[in-house]
Amino acid sequence: MNATLEEAVVAGGCFWCTEAVFLRVRGVVEVTPGYTGGHVPNPSYRQVCTGTTGHAEAVRIRFDPAVIGYGEILDIFMATHDPTQLDRQGNDVGPQYRSAIFPASAEQEAEARAAIARAQAHWPAPIVTRIEPAGPFWPAEPEHHRYFDRVGDRNPYCTVVIAPKVAKFLKTHPDRAKPA
Repeated sequence: MNATLEEAVVAGGCFWCTEAVFLRVRGVVEVTPGYTGGHVPNPSYRQVCTGTTGHAEAVRIRFDPAVIGYGEILDIFMATHDPTQLDRQGNDVGPQYRSAIFPASAEQEAEARAAIARAQAHWPAPIVTRIEPAGPFWPAEPEHHRYFDRVGDRNPYCTVVIAPKVAKFLKTHPDRAKPA
């Protein structure tokens, strides 16, 4: 990793959705879908989908802190999924779809707590996003990388679930979007 880049690891339901949003964020250099927070080494998508490995579908975001800060990354994360749904996002149900932040340091943990507090002002229901210890991050299989950009309008899930999240990001954070 470039010494000037920082990382954030978050889980907000299906990693296709979270990846699609963060690929469009100015200052984000790389987004890797994968699995973290579980007890099975190097799990497969099929294993994680059972909900028995303890992993969440997550993304590792590498970003340039001179362009965007960790707190801003978390604010975008909290605004582009529903952090009030426990172990689900819409029709994706199970602990693998939980809302979680995996801070890599005490400073990131403090920023995660602050981001949750900021977000709570915008949600009438309690936020259930967990702050979990950072652990191994296992990249997902290649077919899950850049899924929305590759499959897009050929998959109804992309049209119905992912596209609205991307549109919400572009509407609510136009100053943070990469040029089209």
